Amino acid sequence: MISLVLIESILQAVVAGLLIGSVYGLMCVGLGLIFGLMRVINFAQGEFLMLGMYVTFFFCTSLGLSTAFGPILGSLVSGVVMFGLGLAMHKTLLVKSTGIQVVGTEGEGHYPQLILTLGISLVLANGALILFGNISRTVRTPFSATAWELAIGNDFMIFFNKARTLALLVSVLVAIAVYLFVHRTRLGKSLRAAADNASAATYMGIDVERAHRISFGLGAAVTAVAGGLIASYYPFQPYIGLDFVVIMYAGVVLGGLGSVIGAFWGGLTIGLIQQVSTLFLPLQLQNAMIFLIFLLIILFRPQGLFGKNVERV
Repeated sequence: MISLVLIESILQAVVAGLLIGSVYGLMCVGLGLIFGLMRVINFAQGEFLMLGMYVTFFFCTSLGLSTAFGPILGSLVSGVVMFGLGLAMHKTLLVKSTGIQVVGTEGEGHYPQLILTLGISLVLANGALILFGNISRTVRTPFSATAWELAIGNDFMIFFNKARTLALLVSVLVAIAVYLFVHRTRLGKSLRAAADNASAATYMGIDVERAHRISFGLGAAVTAVAGGLIASYYPFQPYIGLDFVVIMYAGVVLGGLGSVIGAFWGGLTIGLIQQVSTLFLPLQLQNAMIFLIFLLIILFRPQGLFGKNVERV
């Protein structure tokens, strides 16, 4: 009897890890786009996630969308809003420290990028605190606290939280759409060319500054969509980005730097590790287990689980 209970617990933890890890994967894709296509280490990515949550929340509450699909529509709207904000942010703040302007400079512009994105992170988090207060919010729907049941024979019953299952489906579809855009469209190939060699791309007629602007906006949008999906089952406040930004960086490095599909698998792997570890460790040691596995993988495979030494987006 004990072994059956343990098996059922492991299966439930794996299901929970897949549901949560898929959204982790999507937020990692957003960060992976910015790093892979711009070579920018963006400390403000957690705040993009947070803004996606607030846009989804206010969109749903202002229109009275308390249906199960309200957060999905709100998350897509937040993606559009954050894409526009990302474009504006790049044009006004990041343009001088990225792209062709920093080719050949010391550190390829990474030093000012780090300080600038850290400043953006602080401004966004504290600005949100001033505007929205420190009250925890969530987008409640009929699916938030209900689950589908799956019976496996007569011994096991597995539960799928409805809100998280919908989030999984949307995350996978958005990640596939981003992958196809980057790899199969003319614009996506120009973004990759600008990332590979900005000088050569310029000679080929590609506007590197425009390519990087689109990349930054797209990375912000994808992470905002993930934030909107998380808001349907996870309470948030202006500093919620700090809870996820470390997971995003770990997922991107774990999956393989510069690989969009690797970033998704890296986030999914972290979700699985996080949930399965709760069967054997206290909740407070979840992150410790994540980084223990992370260090072991990087020790034996420095390029990440799904990356190659020369792979780019």
